[in-house]
Amino acid sequence: MAAGPGPRLPELLAAGRRLCEELEAGHEPSSGAPAVQEKVRQGLDALRRAAAMVAELDLFSENEELEEIASTDLQYLVLPALLGALTLKQVDLSKRLEHLESARAHFWAFLKLCKSYGLGSFQLPPASPSPPGEEGAGSQTPRGPQASLVAMASSRQAKIERYKQRKELENRLASMRTCVESGQADEAQTREFYILQTQRWISTSLEEIESIDQEMVILRSRGTAKQPPAPPHGAARPARPPLKPFLLTRDAAQAKVFGVGYPGLPTMTVDDWYEQRRRQGLSEQSTAQRAPGVADEEQQKQEQEKKEEEDDDEEALQKARSWDDWKDTHPRGYGNRQNMG
Repeated sequence: MAAGPGPRLPELLAAGRRLCEELEAGHEPSSGAPAVQEKVRQGLDALRRAAAMVAELDLFSENEELEEIASTDLQYLVLPALLGALTLKQVDLSKRLEHLESARAHFWAFLKLCKSYGLGSFQLPPASPSPPGEEGAGSQTPRGPQASLVAMASSRQAKIERYKQRKELENRLASMRTCVESGQADEAQTREFYILQTQRWISTSLEEIESIDQEMVILRSRGTAKQPPAPPHGAARPARPPLKPFLLTRDAAQAKVFGVGYPGLPTMTVDDWYEQRRRQGLSEQSTAQRAPGVADEEQQKQEQEKKEEEDDDEEALQKARSWDDWKDTHPRGYGNRQNMG
């Protein structure tokens, strides 16, 4: 049995628009809820299929005038804007930057198309956001605190004007929606309704691009901060082998005695330990001298550190010998006068 024909273009647009409006109303408890994300997926699927049909039919061209577009085809102008709005509804944090870039591309394509048809008086944003620190590069706009205040005041005023225009457009659209959707409106009313609808999305797209650019700057700065720092310039010092634990004894006789009680630990005399440390210091010194690319200053620093370590070793050796001498002349329990029998 052959499958029936798929949804037509008007049905796909209506389904995508309905899901977008439901999500904008925000009746769901969380944007990350499975039911919400399923609506986002269904809406994106319907709108992408509709956009593919519009491209295949070649409904719009930057070389034609707005009056040349059929009244019923005007409704498809907002397809890229609807795609951008639904793309922003996706909540996968690992792909957030990718979603922002995709949504911005949709909004910008919509604004570019509207600009070519002369719909609305607005300045087309750049095709891609400017890297941090390059905003206004090459322009003659004065900089400084006063210029920043002027820019902030101008941006605030523009946002207020867009908000007023959008509210006025929404009121006019609400009064015309029932008549158009029921099929009772004539061609002039239908055409006016779709043009107003497009102008409303122009205002929304400009605001969304501004918000996207700000969020992308934050995300990219976080990504840069997470990168590991570059290694310091110059050759790294050779890593020292870790010292194995051992039991320090005074002579070979004590090594044999204590070795029985501690089979897991190697034993050595004080002289053996000192000789091992001396050989290790000489080995490290010769390795540092053979290492190519080490600056004289760095080599002097290493030698100074080794000298300090040898001094510490000599001091530790003297303390160990003094302690062993004291134990030899003071038997266990010496000085304990509390438990005399």
